[in-house]
Amino acid sequence: MARRKLPPWLKISLPTGERQARYGRLKTRARQLKLHTVCEEAQCPNIGECWGGGTATFMVMGDICTRGCRFCAIDTRRAGAPLDPEEPQNVAHAIAELELDYVVLTSVDRDDLPDQGAGHFAACIHAIREASPKTMIEVLTPDFRGQNARIDTVVDAGPEVVAHNVETVERLQDRVRDPRAGYDQSLAVLRRFKERDPARFTKSSIMVGVGETDDEIVRCMRDLRDAGVDFLTLGQYLKPSGKHLPIERFPTPEAFATWEQVGLELGFSYVASGPLVRSSYKAGEFFIRQAIQEARTA
Repeated sequence: MARRKLPPWLKISLPTGERQARYGRLKTRARQLKLHTVCEEAQCPNIGECWGGGTATFMVMGDICTRGCRFCAIDTRRAGAPLDPEEPQNVAHAIAELELDYVVLTSVDRDDLPDQGAGHFAACIHAIREASPKTMIEVLTPDFRGQNARIDTVVDAGPEVVAHNVETVERLQDRVRDPRAGYDQSLAVLRRFKERDPARFTKSSIMVGVGETDDEIVRCMRDLRDAGVDFLTLGQYLKPSGKHLPIERFPTPEAFATWEQVGLELGFSYVASGPLVRSSYKAGEFFIRQAIQEARTA
């Protein structure tokens, strides 16, 4: 089967000037400290723009996931590598050295660990906070099998934003995600974030192009608002390889703009919706930074 041609609005611009230099410094330092970034592992199209603009997404607990979602480019096995006890400090050192304004901390799923990695997540947050007190921290977490104690461990560590992705609409969960994940479980995780700390900002993401309908997208957005989610991102699914899910459609930029407006009308504080948007895309842009600064002041 011939490869599906990408529409013109999915073309990517490479960074130039100071942004290009900052991108190069971050890439080099990540290699030296043996750090993984989801920007590279998940083949994110916005890596140059985000890294050049002072935002990066670090992926902790290795680059092997214990789940096999059909949309994801990250390698999967039954068990990941042993945790690196120096990783929290290495991540913190890289962030401080590069003077990053906003970081996203995410991870592979680690169902092979007793606490699914919640304690390691918290250790990384504490290390970043100590090394870079002014850096804003967003965490994009696994579902921790829906176990509240694990979820609470991460929330209690004090990141400014706690995120977990529902990924797709309810009908397509079994087709798109690993069987151990689930729509209701993801919504429960997002609700728990707010229950544990009502003042904490919460966030989720929907990818489109895997077979959903427009009505299902709006229904999913309503479910996320009902779960107390503050920030929402919507973006185009891009097939990483021949073994992954096929792309069913390419909604136009106008369609994404419509979903953004619908999201704001539903009550989300912030919506990033566009073909190239990813869950951590422009995570630290002006509105979110401003909301965090106001919360800190309060």
